[in-house]
Amino acid sequence: MDSRTAPGSRPASERPILSSSHLADGDWAGLSELEFGLIVAGHAFDRWIVRCMAAAGVPDLTVTDVLVLHHVHHRERAKKLADICFTLNYEDTHVVSYALRKLAGLGLVSSEKVGKEALWSTTKAGRETVERYRRVRDRCLLASAADGLGAAGGSGNVAPGLAELAGILRALSGLYDQAARAAASL
Repeated sequence: MDSRTAPGSRPASERPILSSSHLADGDWAGLSELEFGLIVAGHAFDRWIVRCMAAAGVPDLTVTDVLVLHHVHHRERAKKLADICFTLNYEDTHVVSYALRKLAGLGLVSSEKVGKEALWSTTKAGRETVERYRRVRDRCLLASAADGLGAAGGSGNVAPGLAELAGILRALSGLYDQAARAAASL
């Protein structure tokens, strides 16, 4: 027997790639492989958006800062703190509030009081920053994605299956949110 193969297990070359083999037992072993993929992809995405923003001229922003800036700019409509948190799935409003204050200090967003609510929107500098980010993203990511994911020659077409994958990820987020609520009540 191969020394890398435990009795009753698959050879190392056929084992799934995951970080927690103790969670990969049973019929749902593939879920552990998916979770490891989500972890690795999540960290890669976080690193990418921070570095993309730095290349766009605004270094030293966190992942949350970048996400908040993009969402505040989304559809160029002012947004309430609660709506930003809801859309980005942040439970801790103080984290998003801190990001908004930081972005305001950099002159990228501003707030306007409407009744008791503050509505946040991007400033001219914020809109210019988001546009620079888009250009860096087009240059560094989309050209590679078109080649690597099979989109039609970088023509702006989305690779087949990405929209379906996005729907699956949103559905998974709902399952994990539900499981988190159940775990909190144990």
